[in-house]
Amino acid sequence: MAKRKKRNVIVGQSGGPTAAINSSLAGVYRTAKDRGYNTVYGMLHGIQGFLEGRFIDLSDHIKTGLDAELLKRTPSAYLGTCRYKLPDIYENKEMYEQIFETLDKLEIDCFIYIGGNDSMDTIKKLSDYGIVTGSEIRFVGCPKTIDNDLALTDHTPGYGSAAKYIGTSVKEIIRDGWSLETPTGQITIIEIMGRDAGWLTGSSALSKGEDCDGPDAIYLPEIDFDIDTFVEHCRDLLKKKSSIVITVSEGIHDANGTYISEMGNRIEYIDAFGHKQLTGTARYLCEIVSEKIGCKTRAIELSTLQRAASHCASRVDILEAYEVGGAAMMAADEGDSGKMVVINRLSDDPYQAGTEVKDVHKIANDERLVPRNWITKDGTYVTNRFITYVKPLIQGDVAPIVVDGIPRHLYVPGYQELL
Repeated sequence: MAKRKKRNVIVGQSGGPTAAINSSLAGVYRTAKDRGYNTVYGMLHGIQGFLEGRFIDLSDHIKTGLDAELLKRTPSAYLGTCRYKLPDIYENKEMYEQIFETLDKLEIDCFIYIGGNDSMDTIKKLSDYGIVTGSEIRFVGCPKTIDNDLALTDHTPGYGSAAKYIGTSVKEIIRDGWSLETPTGQITIIEIMGRDAGWLTGSSALSKGEDCDGPDAIYLPEIDFDIDTFVEHCRDLLKKKSSIVITVSEGIHDANGTYISEMGNRIEYIDAFGHKQLTGTARYLCEIVSEKIGCKTRAIELSTLQRAASHCASRVDILEAYEVGGAAMMAADEGDSGKMVVINRLSDDPYQAGTEVKDVHKIANDERLVPRNWITKDGTYVTNRFITYVKPLIQGDVAPIVVDGIPRHLYVPGYQELL
């Protein structure tokens, strides 16, 4: 039987951007070309844009080796992302028929989706429909999320760079607090992303070293949060030093499951996957502390900075993101479908890791949290085991390509006209 001639590939990006997501895109593109595929299409704004007929030929935009290097150093999603939940097949069969009709018109053999938990739900549903209809298209997920909460993988591309930025920024904020004496004392509360997983907030402990004490307390969402206990902890800390820095996850909640951010805000925005917008936790806690203790407070939200800071990217993270993109493309080329690439850690020191593919049905819509024994008994810090885990992921730097003193990024010319 004659081997089927290779045709085309399509790749999309979904969910929250990272400093490494485009390195995975570069890995998919390079591997697809090296393996003999004709055209590599890029969806503009993920599956939502694809449904609207918005995609480009990446060969028109990644023409040289310099373009590829710029892409690897470009933060956010080069193609644009979405938070779009595909309906179940039985709810809207016509949508799936439309998707597969378009894929067939484009002569697609491999569909690669770079994203997190919700993006793997898309891969699961499309691969399932492909099996039902007998399609030969292969659907493979490429992991991405700064939240680091994907199941079955040791860690996710994007996390290492975000952790490096958080550790660096928290250290600088602590340094700033040393410089000015405040008669009443000062408490700075830093709010960090991660939703219901504390991987990012825990990485603030990386700021601790010979020249820095690190944050005075770290609160993760894996432990129920009590405001009164928190206030008393702040009061005790102020007895020991005048400048206190505390890091909290945006997703900390009380014993009833109510987000602390909801106590100070009326949260109205909920995305397609039912996720509430979490913001204002640090601001609310500062108001409580100021009222009950009477000290100066400052609330800092790292917000999108922690996922967009390519100038502070981890070399390990960027290289692994590229390798994972290539591994996703290889898996699809070799016949895998309904799978996601995972990273397996082989050793901490020296750090070594490899990749394999796992069933996406065991990953989609699941959530991997920080183990309880990686958090101190009182729930106010992380243990050395956490530090041992995260430290290898932040090693090395990736120098930006600078033009006129500012990093240069790759962009799609006429992007707005394509939307």
